[in-house]
Amino acid sequence: MDRSVYVAMTGATQIMRAQDEVAHNLANANTTGFKAELSAFQSLPVQGDGMQTRINGVAQGTGWDTTAGAQMQTGNDLDVSVQGDGWIAVQGADGNEGYTRAGNLRINADGLLTDARGNAVMGGGGPITIPQASSVKIGSDGTISVVPLGESPATIATTDRIKLVNPGNDQLTYGSDSLMHMKDGSTPQADANVRVASGAIESSNVNPSDVLVKMISLSREFEMQVRSIKTADENAQSASKLLQVG
Repeated sequence: MDRSVYVAMTGATQIMRAQDEVAHNLANANTTGFKAELSAFQSLPVQGDGMQTRINGVAQGTGWDTTAGAQMQTGNDLDVSVQGDGWIAVQGADGNEGYTRAGNLRINADGLLTDARGNAVMGGGGPITIPQASSVKIGSDGTISVVPLGESPATIATTDRIKLVNPGNDQLTYGSDSLMHMKDGSTPQADANVRVASGAIESSNVNPSDVLVKMISLSREFEMQVRSIKTADENAQSASKLLQVG
């Protein structure tokens, strides 16, 4: 009896963990540039003394979905969408370099170019600062051109170039700051072959319909595990009564 309770209990616990990840993906279905996290259940033996007669069904992350999201035209000069493989380099809250495909950029009160989360966008020599200008344009190679405030439209100055990298998706891992980071902690060099489209952003690659179906399926599996625990408890009570009668 105790084994059936243990199996059902561990199964319910892992299903709850998997449900958390599914809920996280669903919550980011409208987040620009978001990549869905992937997970799967794996059978792992329980470690400890004695024979390995018990197996845990463990929900483990298997990576993230590399599929590109849909292109959405915005007409905003500061919006950029990475075309094909590649990432925008930003400075995370811890000061380390991270990578994102969320190209809905903005200029803060200090003239710093940031992403929507406030992370500074990296350029050739560090975080990019935009001088006061009447217009800002971003080229396909990430070059930032501005018309200084008070100057004619014919006066165009290049201020910096967004650092675009392409280290390979297999070299990246999700960080707790919602940015991608290099698995080995290194800092890749800018890749001149990465291109961006101005006036557009990349949507999340989460399919809400698929995620909802998975969420319902996990909920039913959780209910089944709870019923198994109740059944095991009822069997234990029945066995106790039989022993008392004997």
